[in-house]
Amino acid sequence: MVETAMQAGNESKAGRVAGKVAIVTGGRGDLGSATARLLADHGATVASLDRAGAPAPSSHPGITEYDVDVTDEASVAEAIHRVGAELGTPDVLVNAAGIIGAAGASHTATVDDFNLIFDVNVKGVWLMTKHVVPGMIRQESGSIINFSSIHGLTGGRNVPLYHATKGAVRLLSKSDAASYGVHGVRVNSIHPGSMNTRMSRRSAEQSDIGAEAYYQQLVGGNPLPRQGEPDEIAYGVLYLASDESRFTTGSELVIDGGYTAV
Repeated sequence: MVETAMQAGNESKAGRVAGKVAIVTGGRGDLGSATARLLADHGATVASLDRAGAPAPSSHPGITEYDVDVTDEASVAEAIHRVGAELGTPDVLVNAAGIIGAAGASHTATVDDFNLIFDVNVKGVWLMTKHVVPGMIRQESGSIINFSSIHGLTGGRNVPLYHATKGAVRLLSKSDAASYGVHGVRVNSIHPGSMNTRMSRRSAEQSDIGAEAYYQQLVGGNPLPRQGEPDEIAYGVLYLASDESRFTTGSELVIDGGYTAV
């Protein structure tokens, strides 16, 4: 009897996003690939989008890989058209693509630095939303999850342009939530803390105080004094992608080990 109940529970869990078509940008990165795998494990048909040449993780039967340049509208439009034709109208959009840029105070950045990071981290989110949301409006349902950061809430001195882009993503998410709720489309932002990812390691290596001191400063005082793992973010995305969060929009899901609590 106990075994049967556990099996039923596992089957129910595996269907949390069953039948949904999900797009994940940055799907070959650490957080994006963990998210794509978890959504597929829980029943979604997943389109993993990333730049051409980015190495794909190990294959998964529920994930189809597509190339895209999120900064180029023609590339985004073509990718979304292909996903719709091959997999169906997207029910879920996860905007996980992002870059961290060069470290240094604002006055040390160039115009090219500024344009690149805002193109990828903000324009990319907007372009993906622009081309995915009409299909969601037609079907009167959908969930968009935009990756911001704890530093979209608090700021920070190491990579200020990155932090500025993440603040922009936070407010774009709230504004889009206000716009599209009437159509049954939910928009939320997710705010990871320091994560065990390649991007985090690049940020630490660029710090003027050294990687070890950087990590101690960033996570040493947290209530949970460690870095997070990619799957811990992916489970937050799974909740926002699922119908379990059907009354949740315009919210900020902070997953940071308590960094913003102290």
